[in-house]
Amino acid sequence: MSRAAAARGGARLDEGPIARHLIALSLPMVWGILAMIAFNVADTFFVARLGTAPLAALSFTFPVVMTMFSLALGLGIGTASVISRTVGRGDHDEVRRLTTDSMWLAMAIVLVFMAVGLATIEPLFSLLGAGPETLPLVVEYMQIWYLGAPFVIVPMIANNAMRACGNARLPSAIMIGSAALNFVLDPLLIFGLGPVPALGLQGAAIASLAARAAAFGLAIAALHYRMNLVVWAIPRWTHLRVSARRVAVIALPAAATNMVNPIAVAVVTAVVASFGPAAVAGFGVATRIEAIAVVPLLALTAGLGPLIGQNWGASEAGRVRAAMRISALFCLGWGAAIAVVLFVLAPQIAGLFEADPETRAAAVTYLRWVPPTFAAYGVLICVNAAFNAVGQPMRATALMLGRTFGLFVPLAALGGWLIGLWAVFAAAAVANLAMGIVGYALARHRLTS
Repeated sequence: MSRAAAARGGARLDEGPIARHLIALSLPMVWGILAMIAFNVADTFFVARLGTAPLAALSFTFPVVMTMFSLALGLGIGTASVISRTVGRGDHDEVRRLTTDSMWLAMAIVLVFMAVGLATIEPLFSLLGAGPETLPLVVEYMQIWYLGAPFVIVPMIANNAMRACGNARLPSAIMIGSAALNFVLDPLLIFGLGPVPALGLQGAAIASLAARAAAFGLAIAALHYRMNLVVWAIPRWTHLRVSARRVAVIALPAAATNMVNPIAVAVVTAVVASFGPAAVAGFGVATRIEAIAVVPLLALTAGLGPLIGQNWGASEAGRVRAAMRISALFCLGWGAAIAVVLFVLAPQIAGLFEADPETRAAAVTYLRWVPPTFAAYGVLICVNAAFNAVGQPMRATALMLGRTFGLFVPLAALGGWLIGLWAVFAAAAVANLAMGIVGYALARHRLTS
């Protein structure tokens, strides 16, 4: 990628201060991630005003929606990995080809997903437990949601391509704009206003489709006009096949890795449920607080991937190691600070979400056991981002599987059976700490050349 091309909206990350690059890439992602959290919170908040059945119907859609997002995220990570390394080698024409081919690949996958999804709505959600009261609502929501599936995957590819080229501001702006539009459209289409009819749960689906369609349009425009990353020609099959193979090698393990955590949480929730509804509610409150507390760590991984990828492609192993050291230091600093805050203020923070004493007590227990290991968890996800960026996704998958199903799930089940609720939460702390140490040691050994 030439410096002239980089000036059009990207950045060369294989030169200049590493810390400055990390800040420039990660800080916008904090707002982008918060916007995506707000997107989902808005849907839940407004649908909850419709009553229990619509909210339950929306909840039934989460496993399928999360599967789709895991697939989209995996494709995005795979795209970013191959593009960032190609940018590091200085081949802008290949970067454009890879970006375009990745979007063609995404469209082909999503069309298959749509066809299968639309044909299996009723049997699938009946299998998931949707009954006569909720199944019709699920059907009307998912029929629209599936039609908008391309608007979920393609912007993910586009945003990751932009980040891989060193531009984090545009993807974040697109994410924020999409969330803002969804927040405006949700109440308008769900409850109606003036000539706009009240569409209920169907309105929530249309609002999400419109917001993501806007993100789709903005992302394509940014790729073409700002980044010059689109080739407006149908790709040759041979080239598309090669590009697809290069992306899929990273994307499939990355998608699987991103599906591991939700599955593990579902299993652990079943363990927590043995202690009663208050324990489950407290666990839910605590994990929502945790999701907000680790946003800076997630944003760091989004910025670290392109930085590592470009420098690996440019054979700058020293800069790769330096980026890992700086990231680890940030994780230690942020992790320590947020752990102290949550330990001291856990009762007050949990009380903002829930007044029931038993629920609040369960949340406080979690917030005093797990946050002290956020630093180690941050190191682990940074290491995963680095391995994906350099084209070693199976190491990232192995680390996450080790954390969840090697340690967290079995220790939580054993602790809950033999000791009590606090031991279930302590299992998460042990898993974070152990795999954070293992991950950093492995990265120091493997990311050296």
